[in-house]
Amino acid sequence: MAADKSELLLIGPLRPVLASGFANFAVHSLAMVANRDARLSSLGHVRAMAVSAPGEPVDDRLFARLPRLEIISSFGVGYDHIDAAAAAKRGIVVTHTPGVLTEEVADTAIGLLLCTVRELPQAERYLRAGKWRESNYPLSPATLRNRSVGLVGMGRIGLAIARRLESFGVPVVYHTRTQRPELAYRHYPRLIDMACAVDTLIVIVPGGAETRNMIDASVLEALGPDGILINVARGSVVDEPALIAALKARKIMAAGLDVFVNEPEVPEELLTMENVVLLPHLGSASVFTREKMDQLLVNNILAWAAGKPPLTPVPETPWRSWR
Repeated sequence: MAADKSELLLIGPLRPVLASGFANFAVHSLAMVANRDARLSSLGHVRAMAVSAPGEPVDDRLFARLPRLEIISSFGVGYDHIDAAAAAKRGIVVTHTPGVLTEEVADTAIGLLLCTVRELPQAERYLRAGKWRESNYPLSPATLRNRSVGLVGMGRIGLAIARRLESFGVPVVYHTRTQRPELAYRHYPRLIDMACAVDTLIVIVPGGAETRNMIDASVLEALGPDGILINVARGSVVDEPALIAALKARKIMAAGLDVFVNEPEVPEELLTMENVVLLPHLGSASVFTREKMDQLLVNNILAWAAGKPPLTPVPETPWRSWR
């Protein structure tokens, strides 16, 4: 490994898989640094960055402090915390960790759907409160047996969710900007039309400016009073105040949410609603899958360090052989 490729800037924790994978690198962490500006000023020569915990913005102001930066390897399939367009202008390749978390997130989406439709967390709370001794839990007003699901997004995770829903005997349609002709599922070019046609929406699209608040009051209104919204994408994709208003007014029946706009803060109105199931952004949160994600983060850096193309660059910053 060339000497000038042996240093790495780390934003986020140095978890065991990362520590092992980066054993031959001098890892410079920004965590627990008293003078961040001084630390960055000393790292202008660094050519690689790993982002192990999306949180703080990775933007052009940071890139300007790191003029030799060539690669950013980020943990997670979403990368809206990184200004990929600015990275592209500076010739920086950004990678993420898709694929290895697909099945885990799809499992979580189906689990959240079942919990929301059949009120399973509410029923458990009912039992723990000792209320079963007095009377049976009320029949759930919703079931999967007569529902149809519209998937907002049909990438790897969307396809994995669709496969699971098919095995449940649940009809599936989808909305994307571009139809995928190889798929047998019906495609809706307009989200509002799909919301009118189904009673359940599962949202699994990337975050960012293009998808911000795409699930707005008009979509929720179209979904209707029997409607259920499941969000395993990004909190920013749903207009949170509009969702709260729709739930309060019973314009939709229920929601199941794994993501929120200002995580880990969750609006008090959602916390007090009985027709909402809430999870703390744990879509991929198993030891097995998170270690796979960490390893892919490492492997992208190792490929670059060996002069090979990174494994999973994002579309905005494709690897160019002249680097």
